[in-house]
Amino acid sequence: MGVTPAAGQTGSIRIRDDASAGAWDSFVMAAPDATVYHLSAWAGIIREAFGHRTRQLSAWEGDRLVGILPLVVFRSTLFGRFVTSVPFVNYGGVVASSPAAAQALLDEAVAEARRQGARSLELRHRVRQFPDLSVKTHKVAMVLPMAASAEIQWDGLDRKLRNQVRKAEKSGLTVKVGGVELLDGFYEVFAENMRDLGTPVQAQSFFARIMAALPSQTAILQVLHEGRPIAASFVVWHRGTMEVPWASSLRRYNPLCANVLLYWEMLKFCLAQGCHTFDFGRSTPNEGTYQFKKQWAAVPQALFWEYWLADGQAMPDLSPKNSRFSAAIAVWQRLPVALTRVLGPAIVRNIP
Repeated sequence: MGVTPAAGQTGSIRIRDDASAGAWDSFVMAAPDATVYHLSAWAGIIREAFGHRTRQLSAWEGDRLVGILPLVVFRSTLFGRFVTSVPFVNYGGVVASSPAAAQALLDEAVAEARRQGARSLELRHRVRQFPDLSVKTHKVAMVLPMAASAEIQWDGLDRKLRNQVRKAEKSGLTVKVGGVELLDGFYEVFAENMRDLGTPVQAQSFFARIMAALPSQTAILQVLHEGRPIAASFVVWHRGTMEVPWASSLRRYNPLCANVLLYWEMLKFCLAQGCHTFDFGRSTPNEGTYQFKKQWAAVPQALFWEYWLADGQAMPDLSPKNSRFSAAIAVWQRLPVALTRVLGPAIVRNIP
């Protein structure tokens, strides 16, 4: 698409979508509020895994890159048209070195949403950037500053957690840490857990593409019982922060405390990779997963999902808590896992 004049701007900011991957990623690595999901590889992952159209908007002042905004365009028969940055993960949105660059990127994103006939534009920010936009603050990130060593981290744990880790170890549970060779086991646990939650599951190829694109920033951890994975997680790290976007455990093994052992092993792995922060992912305040993460001493950090809405449109709500989906969720929970692995990817591709 080349160069687009920045809508509503009279200054020197220009919006382009032809930035090289090198220039884009150099900006991401230098910007303190950028995340792993802003890296140029992520657009390719989403295009290949889900078939969605993407745009990589970049703001330029002369020959200097001053802002970025990755966009994904959804065209769903069931859910309509909308634009998101970045779907399927916790973070995204505008990263800019000046308010003028941020506004120019927003203006072009809104223009793109209008061109696509979208009902909304969703920007998943960690700070409030555009006070004139509608906003949701329904979720928080649960973040833990790491100790200097695993021994100090262990000593700082709640006594109940330490006892649960010991119980898991005494139950004969073992742990594996690795890469794509552990993907089958991770996906087996993940797919069953998502079925139990009533949520369509992504295709296994989605996770394979992430690991292929970011081999030095991703890993899988597994907790095994008699050689079979019963809890597993997929972690990604960037500039000193390790995040767990996807973690699951099999409910029938809850008495063995496999999930607690899994999280303790992730904290140890986080330290082994030299990271200073562990991000447990987003949660709804005071609900079950929030309380689980809080017991590890994770601190809630507000998230700001900001929205441009087309005329007459209400705030989007594709959450499983939406009562419109309760009957479908109940049916999904009764399906065989093998069937959900076939049907799920076609549905979840349009649920960001």
